[in-house]
Amino acid sequence: MGMTPTQRATLEDVTQFIYREARLQDEHQYDAWESLWADDGVYWVPANGDDIDPEQKMSIVYDNRSRIALRIRQYHTGKRFGQTPQSRLRRVVSNVELIEDDGKQIRAAANAMLFESHPRGDVVWASRNEYTLRREGDDFRMVLKKVVLVNNQSALYSMAFLI
Repeated sequence: MGMTPTQRATLEDVTQFIYREARLQDEHQYDAWESLWADDGVYWVPANGDDIDPEQKMSIVYDNRSRIALRIRQYHTGKRFGQTPQSRLRRVVSNVELIEDDGKQIRAAANAMLFESHPRGDVVWASRNEYTLRREGDDFRMVLKKVVLVNNQSALYSMAFLI
């Protein structure tokens, strides 16, 4: 089934937003990354499966907007010793798909591969990222970012950066 011109334009806008979000993370531009979030945003990295209930089961990260802001402030202290020195990061994002667009919010998903270079060693992280984006003017704000790591059921290396 083909996409309408409006759907194609929306997909392009969403793709560019997701690419920008990835670049800001890779470049440790955390204030700019934080500005992409809606006031009611939730950043979720589940553990031990894709669709656990984060209110009942442990997650790797399950941050509301206030906790996202606190995490950013902690990075700025320079005392995040897991990131001394900072990891060098580059991610490749692909397979961006629109899942639903109700006119107010858009659900989208993408695959991501992240290469982390750190003195403790190099690590490759793979994930399926799900986004709920709210339109705000000519841009979007993230209401939800869910990062489902391919190996989230296994013991993981320390993740002292934002996946």
